[in-house]
Amino acid sequence: MLFDTHLHIVDRTALNYPWLGGAGALNRDSLYEDYAREAKRSGITDVLHMEVDVVADAIEAETAYVRRLSERPESLIRGAIVSCRPEADGFAAYLDRVLADPFVKGFRRVLHVVPDDLSEGALFRDNLKRLSGTRLTFDLCVLPHQIEKAIALADLNPDVRFILDHCGVPAVKDGMSDLWKNGITEIARRPNVTVKISGVVAYADPDSWTVDTLRPFVEHVIARFGWDRVVWGSDWPVCTLGGGLTHWVAATHALVAGCSPDERERLFHRNARGLWAL
Repeated sequence: MLFDTHLHIVDRTALNYPWLGGAGALNRDSLYEDYAREAKRSGITDVLHMEVDVVADAIEAETAYVRRLSERPESLIRGAIVSCRPEADGFAAYLDRVLADPFVKGFRRVLHVVPDDLSEGALFRDNLKRLSGTRLTFDLCVLPHQIEKAIALADLNPDVRFILDHCGVPAVKDGMSDLWKNGITEIARRPNVTVKISGVVAYADPDSWTVDTLRPFVEHVIARFGWDRVVWGSDWPVCTLGGGLTHWVAATHALVAGCSPDERERLFHRNARGLWAL
């Protein structure tokens, strides 16, 4: 049983994705039907949709689109992590609407596609503080040199539950850097941060990675965060850049084969269910 906490659906007939033009092989539709067919064969039973950086005025339309997918018979989708703009004046009103919608489980604002100082702005930080004590999480998607900015947000908001995406985005194909390794060690000291075991196959050499290539990165992350603060994600369709969903699921099972059933269950589904009250 696998709870996938990180699925992206791209439907260019329904929504506008400004970044796709420069996304190479990802500049295509990646539809729920294609994902679900492979996911069900791979043992995935539950899914959270992760926002796909649609044009700003379509953020709520994306949530409505994903909700319709979740209402289909036998849909795997249990909720959505939605896009947001904490740097904007309208965030407070948007938050009120989201808090009234149990389908939405959290927010994400990708920080490595915006200026480095965006998360340091007073309005951004004041708005993020509004999440304190709510049921909503906030995903942190940063590059290794930006982990200190993620740490600053976690420190300023101890009552906000943060999720560090994609093991902190290590450059797997280039080997383990001290910058990434030390950054993971430091951010893991924050008890309000959970890490997502996802994404790493997309950062490895697509033609040569093996389980042993991924192992030191995944094991370092789990060792620092512990089994109570890890969740699993496919990062589909981005994982297709490194072999695809089935390969990543198989690699995940191999990486934790020597762990206890309790540890595997925490990573695979129990932590996610607890974090998002599912």
